[in-house]
Amino acid sequence: MEEIKVSKPTLINWSRKFQYEIQNLRAISSEFLLEKWLFSRESRINHLGEQLRKAEAELGKRNIAELSTNQLMRLIERLRREIQREIGPLKFTTPVPQIPKDEYQEEVQDWTP
Repeated sequence: MEEIKVSKPTLINWSRKFQYEIQNLRAISSEFLLEKWLFSRESRINHLGEQLRKAEAELGKRNIAELSTNQLMRLIERLRREIQREIGPLKFTTPVPQIPKDEYQEEVQDWTP
């Protein structure tokens, strides 16, 4: 407070006034770090898909009677689950004004097939 010659109440007011901007700037900074050090979601899904394709191609070359085939089949299943987890549930939305009146419902219930 003394370094910039501003009172504590002023700092509190600034904090409240700019809380969303501060929060968004922190989120942008975090997002930059995530992209710098981790794959993006799309890159992870593409990488998993590539690994799945390689594993399935390898399985096609194998004799089902081999012990390692079971391990390869588990890898394929794990990769499929990871891809599904990364993609998540599909959800489509439409602005209410664009829905024809005879198709619009006040209440809806989401469901997963």
